[in-house]
Amino acid sequence: MTPLEVARAHLAKAEEFLAEAMAALERGHASAATSNAVIAGINAKDAMCLALVGSTSKADDHRQAVAELRRAGKAGTDLAPALDRLLKSKTRAQYQSIPVSVRDAEMAVRQAEKLVAGARAVVAV
Repeated sequence: MTPLEVARAHLAKAEEFLAEAMAALERGHASAATSNAVIAGINAKDAMCLALVGSTSKADDHRQAVAELRRAGKAGTDLAPALDRLLKSKTRAQYQSIPVSVRDAEMAVRQAEKLVAGARAVVAV
């Protein structure tokens, strides 16, 4: 597969997880909404990096993803703050017993929406 084909696959996955994040939020499942939003954002980042520079990394430390997105050009630089905010909610949503608040879940979904919209624009080019 070419990098653009792989980018499209990541975009499709990002859209799927974003839809699930929105559905979970509507049901009041804040932790699930946040977790799905994080996965959507990471896949959106992968799609953008693949479309813009032809590669993406799979580091265990997702904070490196923000730097990778910044290096992908203006579109990546513009969206890096959204990814940074989103990734800060990953540990609480996925690994801690403390529930995520609805307000925080709404913020996570908004950040994921920005990232997915950015990936759509970049992959469509």
